[in-house]
Amino acid sequence: MTNFDTVKRNLEARGYAVRVFPTGKEAADYLAASLDGKSVGFGGSATLEALGLYERLESRGEVVWHWKWEDPAAARRAAQATDVYLTSVNALAETGELVNIDGAGNRVAATLFGHEKVYFAVGRNKLVPGYDEAVWRARNVAAPRRARQLGKKTPCAVKCDRCYDCKSPERICRGLAVLWGPMMGMAAEVLLIDEDLGL
Repeated sequence: MTNFDTVKRNLEARGYAVRVFPTGKEAADYLAASLDGKSVGFGGSATLEALGLYERLESRGEVVWHWKWEDPAAARRAAQATDVYLTSVNALAETGELVNIDGAGNRVAATLFGHEKVYFAVGRNKLVPGYDEAVWRARNVAAPRRARQLGKKTPCAVKCDRCYDCKSPERICRGLAVLWGPMMGMAAEVLLIDEDLGL
């Protein structure tokens, strides 16, 4: 089992609530129980897709995800007004920094403002030793994999080896957000999952 002790301690020192789960199913069960009666927005996340949360929650209330709606732009806007927001991270430093890269900005914006609470579901594969490694992973691992998944013609997607800081109109990494702690007025909880999940 992954030893999450250091990152858990550092996240808690920064003001996050933290829970550790052996499996994604147990994390999904916890979230499904915690979100009953809440409107829920989803950020683009292969981790959340793997957890099957959208399907579990959609019959129980308002659930908004641009990956699942016919009008993604409308879904991105609607998700900003939900009670809670679910997402993951591109990288999590053991020192406690959460790093995300975004193209449209909806996912990082939602982690910065507007919700009662944000939940970050994080698989063990996203964990790195420090801040520099977290930024490196977000740019050189997660972003190229997502660009390739989307069928983009950017250098990183074609070679899938690193960020080229390209100027392509198809570039999906247009902004980077680092959270050093939960934003003021918005609770945040990190779910550490002992499985490889997402990109």
